[in-house]
Amino acid sequence: MSLSEKITELVQPVVEKAGFFLEDVHVLSPGKHRIITCIVDGQTPLNLDQVTSVSRDISELLDAADFMDETAFTLEVTSPGVDRPLTLLRHWQKNLNRLVKVVMLDGSVVNGRITTIDDSQVFLIEDIKGKTKNHTVTFSDIKRATVEIEFNRKGDL
Repeated sequence: MSLSEKITELVQPVVEKAGFFLEDVHVLSPGKHRIITCIVDGQTPLNLDQVTSVSRDISELLDAADFMDETAFTLEVTSPGVDRPLTLLRHWQKNLNRLVKVVMLDGSVVNGRITTIDDSQVFLIEDIKGKTKNHTVTFSDIKRATVEIEFNRKGDL
């Protein structure tokens, strides 16, 4: 089992107990030092107090873990970036009403706002020069999907 997998197995329960999701764990070992990055998310974006609290919990576990040996490490706890692909149903649900770019398995691209989600598909509305177009996209047909950044989103002004 890799170090990343051991860390995931160790910290996932405490992250979930805090009400969050452990998205990923990355371990870099430049020289005689490790950089451990834990990517944590929630149903809503995490605030600084939440990140600090879960970071403290993770740090305590890593400090006590036998498999960490004596190698010094830096712990980074962060939330996923905006470029993180939407891969799980909860990612889609968290981004309801957001604009997304979906690249299909056949290479076609669909842009639209998430309006409804069910277990197997997502429904998008695309606004093309004032005209709307509805899209139904089956999750199994998606190659990659990401949230699009909107600086002047209608209704947020």
